[in-house]
Amino acid sequence: MTEKRIEQAYEIAKEQYASFGVNTDEALRKLAAVPVSMHCWQGDDVGGFESPGAELSGGGIQATGNYPGKARTIDELQSDVEKALSLIPGKHRLNLHAIYLDNEGTSVNRNEVEPEHFHNWIDWGKDKLHGMDFNPTFFSHPKADDGFTLSHPDKGIRQFWIEHGIACRKVGAAMGKAFGTPTVTNVWVPDGYKDVPVDRVAPRQRLVESLDAIMAEKIDPKLHLDAVESKLFGIGAESFTVGSHEFYMGYAVSRQILMCLDSGHYHPTEMTSEKISAVMLYVPELLLHVSRPVRWDSDHVVILNEELMTIAQELVRSGKLEKIHIGLDFFDASINRVAAWVIGTRNMIKALLFAMLEPTQQLKEIELKMDYTTRLAMTEELKTLPLGAVWDYYCLKQGVPESLAWLERIREYEKEVLSKR
Repeated sequence: MTEKRIEQAYEIAKEQYASFGVNTDEALRKLAAVPVSMHCWQGDDVGGFESPGAELSGGGIQATGNYPGKARTIDELQSDVEKALSLIPGKHRLNLHAIYLDNEGTSVNRNEVEPEHFHNWIDWGKDKLHGMDFNPTFFSHPKADDGFTLSHPDKGIRQFWIEHGIACRKVGAAMGKAFGTPTVTNVWVPDGYKDVPVDRVAPRQRLVESLDAIMAEKIDPKLHLDAVESKLFGIGAESFTVGSHEFYMGYAVSRQILMCLDSGHYHPTEMTSEKISAVMLYVPELLLHVSRPVRWDSDHVVILNEELMTIAQELVRSGKLEKIHIGLDFFDASINRVAAWVIGTRNMIKALLFAMLEPTQQLKEIELKMDYTTRLAMTEELKTLPLGAVWDYYCLKQGVPESLAWLERIREYEKEVLSKR
């Protein structure tokens, strides 16, 4: 579509939204200020760079598919991330796991990770990113092979992982200082039992003690924020997960740190969108890992489905968007990995746009009057307003391809770069 036609379509859409009391120009200004934290592990199937040809293992982590062109080095992964970002409107963040360190070919154990091992990433990202977020890696390691880390009955193994967590907080703080925006360092552990345990209390007591030890040192929140992430179950932890939702909800509230809600980490009938407003009443800030479960936590590429749009509505309607950190978490090796990033991230941003093009205050006033007929009629009518025309205009003004025009860029990159790996 030509620039002129995009602008013409936008003017028509602008009038239609204005009839509902929505200022589309203002919505686009707000949207441009919201960064999404794109996850690095989509690019290499969660392998990391601890050793050549590293492959993930254990802890409920599994990528499926063997599409050609997987990133094998930091340079290749950075190239892929850069290509994806060039096709996504706005300025965004990158979410790294500890296993993506630059160890320059030497052996660096998890409890020896230091900020210097991520200078490569920081230097590369300074003119490209809004900031970085970070995650200790409590899986794919000999000391995690029996399914327990921070709640392990062996004190020595727990201490190893505590040291890893402490080291990762220092990395996160260094990233926050370098970018001038706080890094969210998120703790997720795979700990749990495959079959029904006798003692559910002791592992959780050990996990509390380990987390307290990791977070004992206070770090300036302008540099670094702590988050904890729950899960319903994982591979090898089907019957009991130490870090359940209730466990981490209690921990986050009592310690006043961030709670991470991963949209794939709950029972299929539970909706993350339902939890946001409740959790935000009790924690200072919130972290989201937006994914798409298919029957279970299978981390499919985020699509513009009803739950994603409802999540975005809850974020915008809360009035606390500046206190909510939006990250993505999926890994699909059955399709072009760079395209997966672009599709998922653009859909997250598009869902936020949908939410921002809602006359929220007007709808709240209607609801307070208990006029549920008008509420239903309006919310249904809003669904078919020309979101696509506003989205294309936003992409145009942000200097990225509109509609499906980005796909040709991906095909060119696949031919020129990915196919030669």
